[in-house]
Amino acid sequence: MAALKQSKNIGMLSILTPKYRPQINLRRNLNLQEYHSKDLLRKHQVSIQDFRVLDTSLDTKVLSDFKANEYVIKAQILAGGRGKGHFDNGFKGGVHLTKNPKEIMDLAKNMLGHKLITKQTPKQGLLVDKVMVAESVNIKRETYLSIIMERSYNGAALVASPAGGMDIETVAEETPHLLKTVPIDIYEGVTDKVANEIAEFLQFKGPLKEKCAKEVQKLWQLFLKVDATQLEINPLVETDDGRVIAVDAKINFDDNAEFRQKDIFALDDVSTTDPREREAAALNLTYIDMDGSIGCMVNGAGLAMATMDLINLSGGKPANFLDLGGGVGQAQVSAALRILESDPKVKTIFVNVFGGIVNCATIANGLVAACKQSAPKLPLVIRLEGTNAGAAKKILEESGLPLHIVNDADEAAKTAVKLAQRA
Repeated sequence: MAALKQSKNIGMLSILTPKYRPQINLRRNLNLQEYHSKDLLRKHQVSIQDFRVLDTSLDTKVLSDFKANEYVIKAQILAGGRGKGHFDNGFKGGVHLTKNPKEIMDLAKNMLGHKLITKQTPKQGLLVDKVMVAESVNIKRETYLSIIMERSYNGAALVASPAGGMDIETVAEETPHLLKTVPIDIYEGVTDKVANEIAEFLQFKGPLKEKCAKEVQKLWQLFLKVDATQLEINPLVETDDGRVIAVDAKINFDDNAEFRQKDIFALDDVSTTDPREREAAALNLTYIDMDGSIGCMVNGAGLAMATMDLINLSGGKPANFLDLGGGVGQAQVSAALRILESDPKVKTIFVNVFGGIVNCATIANGLVAACKQSAPKLPLVIRLEGTNAGAAKKILEESGLPLHIVNDADEAAKTAVKLAQRA
């Protein structure tokens, strides 16, 4: 949640780093479709709209026992703006309402197997292979509720606002009195007192206050059981028939807990993920795409941020960076080089490694092996310092390869920028 983003500077320089910090997330982004998140809520007894999911088989049995006064049919893609989008077959809108159950299949047919194009999708759109059919509810009032892991509290915190449905960052900036943050003691959890305090702040009255408090406690239990780092309900609504319902949910998970949450991580939709990012992840590397022309191979987030600062200060722009991590091997280094070379935006590759746990000789051997197997396609600027840096430089120098070996980080960045500009 942007209102409570971590603000600690993990780079060595801070002049330009803030520009890039929002783009950089070294945690794995687990991409769940809307219906997956709703299913998790339902399994943990959180009150939601009833729903079903249709796929391209268009099996009518899925809807045989589903009754509602009104239905909402929503195309399932990992992008916003679905309601105002259009399909490659000319059909308009990825979200439709109907009170006639006989219309559901016709609406679904126009979505399934076609690409939905919105402001947040690629130009060609994203293929829709699932459609969620949910009970439409009459919303009387919208509120906001989230549970996040927050460093400043050394643990979890509840964040609530009666101004639901809005951009929570705008609420925090323009009407801070409508935002309440409550640290949660991990041992006590969300007590009845805290849950009622949140329900009252959200302006639920009478019996609805108790219903809201129970939902808050259920959401806390979900947060714990799935190893979440953020659980955002926007909006948490009051309906005209006296219910408190979570209409939309966004859940982030702790990737260190993947071994405990295998079923959830198996739901990850990687269809829209950059292939280079997927390839890097398979090698236990971290790849982040950007829009410049200099590919960066580094070790550690702090050095990555500093490297990007140096490139910017030298008049260039990073195209990406690839974090090798601490336990990298020679084969991974070779693969990392090929991943960077595969980006058509990249004109120069800047290898900037400070060896602590990482052995610089391993980096050098990996680069040389890759270049001898297939001649380097782009200029390579290499700066290695730290563990076995001397041996590494000797390996590079004796390789006979056309490499730009520079000892000083500033000079190395300037060299990378100049080479990119010449390309």
